Amino acid sequence: MKQTQATHSFPATGQPTRLRLLLLPLAIFLLLTALWAGLIRLGWRWPPLQPTLPMAHGPLMVCGFLGTLISLERALGLGQRWAYSAPVLTGVGALLLVAGVQSALGPLLITLGSLVLVSVLVQIVRIQPALFTITIALGGLLWAVGNGLWLAGRSVPDVVLWWMGFLVLTIVGERLELSRILRLSTLTYSLFFLSISLFIVGVCSTLFAFDFGVRLIGGGLIAQSLWLLHYDIARRRLKSGGQARFIAISLLIGYGWLGVGGGLALFNGGWRAGPLYDAFLHAVFLGFVFSMIFAHALIIFPAVLGIPLVYSSRFYSHLALLHLSLLLRISSDWLPWGPGRLWGGLLNGIALLLFLLNTVAALDRTRRL
Repeated sequence: MKQTQATHSFPATGQPTRLRLLLLPLAIFLLLTALWAGLIRLGWRWPPLQPTLPMAHGPLMVCGFLGTLISLERALGLGQRWAYSAPVLTGVGALLLVAGVQSALGPLLITLGSLVLVSVLVQIVRIQPALFTITIALGGLLWAVGNGLWLAGRSVPDVVLWWMGFLVLTIVGERLELSRILRLSTLTYSLFFLSISLFIVGVCSTLFAFDFGVRLIGGGLIAQSLWLLHYDIARRRLKSGGQARFIAISLLIGYGWLGVGGGLALFNGGWRAGPLYDAFLHAVFLGFVFSMIFAHALIIFPAVLGIPLVYSSRFYSHLALLHLSLLLRISSDWLPWGPGRLWGGLLNGIALLLFLLNTVAALDRTRRL
């Protein structure tokens, strides 16, 4: 993920440096906690720290880690102090989930944080009205609505598709921005609009026709996958070397997983639990979303930390491990084969840990941005 055009240049003044340097470690802590919770939920018999932690896996990963990280990124881009209340609220709300606080306070704070993010995104649309900024803002709105439904008592399987919409539209909106340099035709933009419209209609339809809505979501994901594979600039960067090629490979593999997730949703329909549910969600959340994070870590972390990252070929180690282990997990979900699913999930977690280690090792502490 990266900043929108309106947010490429981070203001030199007015940025609460200490706060943003605290929020990134908080987001990473929430990622690690979400991984632990997910592996326990998958079947590994490890101490849960507190009884409700395994059930908090999804909210911690999406609302805690990714929601806080994206909100921090947007606050940095907008450059206004009030915008930092979004990642603060989501981060604190997620910490309450980690602590096992048995009240609506955690979901309430996360919902408030997502509403602040929507306000930030509306400001960005006002600064630069365009299809890509509107797409990203719609993603934020889906997250806020999903959080509101969660706060009102809806289960995580009912709202996770709204959270998926937040991440998917955020990413495809950002990729649309970069594709503008290709001078795309009106027809191409229309196809993009139709693909996200189908997806949004599907998400909304899950409120009254869950199975039908999930299948529409699947169609929308496939359409977006095909659009990205054909029109995104990544395909044209494969012949480049070094960092540019790594980013392109990460993106294209992620687009493939987006299509896989869409196919699983389209043909299997609305599952709320079980192996097919696991396969669909993790094809999108791990295969697609984390491929995007891997690709753009060289942009995100320097922007937050003010320290550049030095690209290394060892980045391919966490990329390869994630996708090979995800292939094991999803094929085991499909068979079904319990041990393969269990070990695939564990290797997924190891791949994310390896990503963090490789990223820290790539920090150039001798320079400042």
